[in-house]
Amino acid sequence: MSDDIPLATRTLSPSLKPRRRTPMLLLGGGAVVVVGTAAALLFPRPIARLVTPPPLAGLDARLSSDGRLLGHFPYAEANDSDLISIGHGMLMHHDAADALSRMRRAADADGVDLRVLSAFRSIALQKQIFFDVKSERNQSALERAQVSAPPGFSEHSTGFAVDLGDGRRPDTDLSQSFDQTRAFRWLQEHANRFHFALSFPEGNEQGVSYEPWHWRFEGSAEALKTFDAAQRYQR
Repeated sequence: MSDDIPLATRTLSPSLKPRRRTPMLLLGGGAVVVVGTAAALLFPRPIARLVTPPPLAGLDARLSSDGRLLGHFPYAEANDSDLISIGHGMLMHHDAADALSRMRRAADADGVDLRVLSAFRSIALQKQIFFDVKSERNQSALERAQVSAPPGFSEHSTGFAVDLGDGRRPDTDLSQSFDQTRAFRWLQEHANRFHFALSFPEGNEQGVSYEPWHWRFEGSAEALKTFDAAQRYQR
């Protein structure tokens, strides 16, 4: 799968609509009745539909009721002004880049060589990765989406997601065998301290293939808002 993701960059999540003030009726005796759409909060319901990107040419698939496409949530592309270089032609959101730098220094102090394989990826690049490889491998859209997000639905486009590898085990790059490396074990024990979380753990509810190398930054209000829908879905 190493040819799926060139050494470059993966982007922003669905922004939720502002909440409306809850309408209420005051009855005799001090009783309060919740009315209108707010009443639905009293009962379980699917996650609110998110702002969705336009239809994708060449992709015969429908959005699910919670806004996902083939398991993936929609994400907007990071603003250029929020991206900074992390070396080797790769970019990340400045908040995530700072945390990643601190995490890599801590790993290095423990004798672990954390390598960045991919970070920010534009929607245009994601389109190329998704459709070109899909065509080369004669994959269906569903098969392709299990290992690569459709354009407009990749966490990498937010600037908050990163693919990591073990510098001492390049043979495990972008492979599920990465979870057998010292680098992955270190991430399991320490990544949360730097506000990085594994996006697609084994058996995840989104139905995306297990990706032990794919981590997202959740250490700012913007990042938390970006991944709110995915986090609520997993709970």
